[in-house]
Amino acid sequence: MSQQQLEKIEKEMFEIVGGRHEETEKLAKKSVSFWKEVIIRFAHNKLAIFGLIALMAILLMAIFAPIFSQYTYSEQLGLYNKAPSAANWFGTDDLGRDVFVRVWEGARISLFIGITAAIIDLVIGVVWGSISGLAGERVDNIMMRIADVLTAVPYLLVVIVLSVVLGNGALGDGLLPMIIALSVTGWINMARIVRGEVLSIKNQEYVLAARTLGANTKHLIIKHLIPNALGAILVTMTLTIPMAIFTEAFLSYLGLGVSAPLASWGTMASEGNNAITNAPWRLIFPALMISLTIFAFNAVGDGLRDALDPKLRK
Repeated sequence: MSQQQLEKIEKEMFEIVGGRHEETEKLAKKSVSFWKEVIIRFAHNKLAIFGLIALMAILLMAIFAPIFSQYTYSEQLGLYNKAPSAANWFGTDDLGRDVFVRVWEGARISLFIGITAAIIDLVIGVVWGSISGLAGERVDNIMMRIADVLTAVPYLLVVIVLSVVLGNGALGDGLLPMIIALSVTGWINMARIVRGEVLSIKNQEYVLAARTLGANTKHLIIKHLIPNALGAILVTMTLTIPMAIFTEAFLSYLGLGVSAPLASWGTMASEGNNAITNAPWRLIFPALMISLTIFAFNAVGDGLRDALDPKLRK
């Protein structure tokens, strides 16, 4: 083709194949990080946002309601089984104590036990599952068989027995025996999930590269394995807390929880059960708070699971 023929060729005769420059810049501006996309997707889940707002409200009320109330949780007002009124929003109990203050004081105890037990389960489960999954072979087999033996014993039976033994032992009645009882076998589910995540991650190229460069086991777990398994860990954590709260409420309802003058939602529900006919508010309000809290945690957990699911990413 001569030079004159080349000069006659117009640009409009050609079509650009692939992405145009303007479209490429537009797509680059739209790209967001993984965690930012998770937050955006979580924010679009109305049920999860409702659960998060409900949890924040419950937490704030548990912190500040007993502080600013004119009554204390153990103060006897001389008004026995009084129905809810402007002076006593949730009524009073059989000893004349304000149920509103006791509900939020009980929230402190129930939330403290549930969150503390879940944190202990998180630490033990992550460490156990990470080491088991990363070590593999014989170490993995031994560690998982230990978990299987603990799983073979019914969870509630272990918690009840330990609550009775520790409550009557040197530790005495209180929060510590309940937390220990909930944590003895509560970490197993977390360990299994973390182990599964580690098994799928440890053969990735960046982990193999870190091994080749001389990274030790501690470095691999902290820098590579746990951060990449963080999604599954967070979801499991949000679902472990309500299970611990429910178990504590169940044991307290049976009389195996914290002792007087402390009162959790479970002990208040147990006391209110005896007055269901003449003072139903004593059972309704703590039972409502237990249900709302467990529902809120599950809603947040489901929202996180959907937001972190790679199959739902656009």
